[in-house]
Amino acid sequence: MSEHGTAIGFAPEEIDFTASTRSARLKWVIVVNNELPPGRAVNAAVCTAVATAQGVSGLLGDEAVDAGGEHYTGLPWVGCSILSADAGKLRAIRAKAAASPDCHVADMPAVAQQIRVYTDFLATMKEIPTEEMDFCAIGIVGPRNRIDKLVGKLPLMP
Repeated sequence: MSEHGTAIGFAPEEIDFTASTRSARLKWVIVVNNELPPGRAVNAAVCTAVATAQGVSGLLGDEAVDAGGEHYTGLPWVGCSILSADAGKLRAIRAKAAASPDCHVADMPAVAQQIRVYTDFLATMKEIPTEEMDFCAIGIVGPRNRIDKLVGKLPLMP
């Protein structure tokens, strides 16, 4: 769901595993705080990816089967670019995406990597004003042109 309660995703007839990722109506990016050490950056990207995959319909492709009959979990057929930005840019991109009714936003607030008990995380989140929230990463899915405008020329995460 988007911030506005609108479901974001692909209708079954839009899913085309034979098409290039660039032809999909929706684009998926994850923007990671470039000030994080590698392990925390990967953790943040993975957490936002899991939240995105659960919240956006039609992102995952069919499972794959190798020549020996072994089955592999389906992967995102639309692709996902992992970009990086500083904390201020990350907050600004998140605010714009959250204000857009046609975007799904999955967040990894910085406080999430500091607290080990989920109910404590939820309680702490209620104490942080939106404009003061710091993020480790954000995942955004939305119309290709809107996502391109949001992330501009951000570099791929090194």
